[in-house]
Amino acid sequence: MSIFNHNGKEIFYELEGTPEKPKLLILNGIMMSTRSWIPFMKTLKEHFQVLRMDFYDQGQSHKLVGKSYTHEIQIDLLKDLLDYLSIPKINIVGISYGGNAALAFACKYQERVERLMLFNSAAYTTPWLKDIGDGWIKAGETRNPDLYYKVTIPTIYSEKYYEEKLEWMKAREKVLAPVFSNPDFLDAMERLTRSAEPYDVREQLEQLDLPVMIVSAENDTLTPVKEQEYLFKHIKNANWIKLPEVGHASMYENPLIFTSLITGFFLVKDTIYVI
Repeated sequence: MSIFNHNGKEIFYELEGTPEKPKLLILNGIMMSTRSWIPFMKTLKEHFQVLRMDFYDQGQSHKLVGKSYTHEIQIDLLKDLLDYLSIPKINIVGISYGGNAALAFACKYQERVERLMLFNSAAYTTPWLKDIGDGWIKAGETRNPDLYYKVTIPTIYSEKYYEEKLEWMKAREKVLAPVFSNPDFLDAMERLTRSAEPYDVREQLEQLDLPVMIVSAENDTLTPVKEQEYLFKHIKNANWIKLPEVGHASMYENPLIFTSLITGFFLVKDTIYVI
């Protein structure tokens, strides 16, 4: 268990793998934690030294009870953690909330980013996404775990995956019931959701000049494909991939593609010419 003391608050992180390998930072989606990446760690550690961390109000990190904040606090936390670990530059992959944080970090500290991969991310919080977040918050205020599950979880997955895994989903609902009835978790989720509302890096995108891979999920209802199209059109050196028949949690619906994209993008450094 590794703890970084950040302004008197404990931040949980894990740094695993051989130091000589390329360094990779993975950033959580809003409802995730470092534990969410455990199924991928065996493969990723074969190729990278992997850094995972819980943002404020996530997982095992400090909960900012009674405080309001924006993405900016998470961005500065990332920078300070890299300074603490003496990592001058790193590859970053983020999904959703973590992808937006990764993009904002790259806009502010571009010199600290080697390459950037963004799953299901956007340039700003749209009115559509803000209203979805408001729905999550209102469901959380009821302290009804069944309602919170029904409002949040089905929209994370594609309809196809959800129906194919329906038995697993129902079992998952029972597992999550104690979490979704925990006031501390629900209050933290409200703060995280509110922190994303002012997020907007549209005016900064054209300043980016580093390799970027943008990944869309065809059936993502939270951050639709048009949001990644906007990123692709406004970021130099950007690449764009659209994954068919998957939803917002694309890494769980197709873990093979997820790990293949990461290893390919961050490890292949030279241009390959076909003769």
